[in-house]
Amino acid sequence: MLLQAYRKSIEAALQVAIFEMGEKNQLRDACEYTLSCGGKRIRPLIVLMVAEALGLGRNVLPAALSVEFFHTASLIADDLPCMDNDDFRRNRPSLHKAFGESVAILSSYTLIAAGYEGIHQNAVLMRQDPLFEKRANGALFLCLGAATRCAGIQGATNGQFLDLFPPDATEETVCKIIYQKTVTLFEIAFIFGWLFGGGSACQVDSLKRAAYHLGMAFQIGDDLDDDLQDASSQNSKGVVAVWGREKATSRFIEEIALFKSSLEQLGLWTASFQELYSFLFKASKIGPVSPVGGF
Repeated sequence: MLLQAYRKSIEAALQVAIFEMGEKNQLRDACEYTLSCGGKRIRPLIVLMVAEALGLGRNVLPAALSVEFFHTASLIADDLPCMDNDDFRRNRPSLHKAFGESVAILSSYTLIAAGYEGIHQNAVLMRQDPLFEKRANGALFLCLGAATRCAGIQGATNGQFLDLFPPDATEETVCKIIYQKTVTLFEIAFIFGWLFGGGSACQVDSLKRAAYHLGMAFQIGDDLDDDLQDASSQNSKGVVAVWGREKATSRFIEEIALFKSSLEQLGLWTASFQELYSFLFKASKIGPVSPVGGF
């Protein structure tokens, strides 16, 4: 249950971060509401797991929270009536249903800004350590670049646009949507954990590959699970609708194997990542696996 321990540290840090956002008002209450509605916290966990695997004792909690802030901001936007029009998120009313659309939109802005502040905070922490102060500016430069690219029109924003207005239902379009909406947030999680954890910038491309395979496996597995749950509706969704269940299952197995291989090459095949690997298999419900833990 290593992932549970990481998650507890994230939950505790989130409560402190919410308090530090400013005076209590409806906007801060909305941020607290949306950040406290559960979730697996896989993206911030990856930041912590990567840094711990490096073994350099770096504090990367601010960067981990940044990833969660970016992710939560995207969910707020996704749920809006003008987007996916979802009234519920994780068994509770969506933020715009609980606080209104205006406050929901402002909350997403607040969390995006808080995400960038977390990157700055982690760079300051790094600069204060004599062993890593010379790497701080480089880490800050690369992490800011990654966050800006992955959150913008090359990443999650355009991914949501394509999801709303797909030009076609081809495999190429489906994969592009998965990459931009899902993979990019995993990408910044790996990059933040690695660079603020003291890792070398020369491995960034390898980190992107690991994130790509994880993100693809994560989304395909999620779609496979959704397809089983919605079997009675006769309407497959996501990659299952385009590829069929057999091909989607095959692609999931391929991507998760490549994810494992990428971690091994980076020296990140730790017990916590092995637990995440098992969790993904279990969550996809594609077949037997002996999980070493889970949520």
